[in-house]
Amino acid sequence: MPLVLRQGLAITATGLALAALLAGTLGSLLVGVRPRDPATYAAATLLLVAVALLASLAPARRAMRQDPVRTLRCE
Repeated sequence: MPLVLRQGLAITATGLALAALLAGTLGSLLVGVRPRDPATYAAATLLLVAVALLASLAPARRAMRQDPVRTLRCE
């Protein structure tokens, strides 16, 4: 389970890093929010991490239910 969750959170972290880098460029698209507003970044980060955890939870649970020996024999 940790491997699947770690991979999901790695993708999320990459997206958040890219968003931070592009914040100045995309600043003209934001209405009523400064490009580097800490409260907005904190809220967006918490929301995205929560969604990534929920999205990764189902595949992680499915992977935990598999028998490793049976899976290796099939491949």
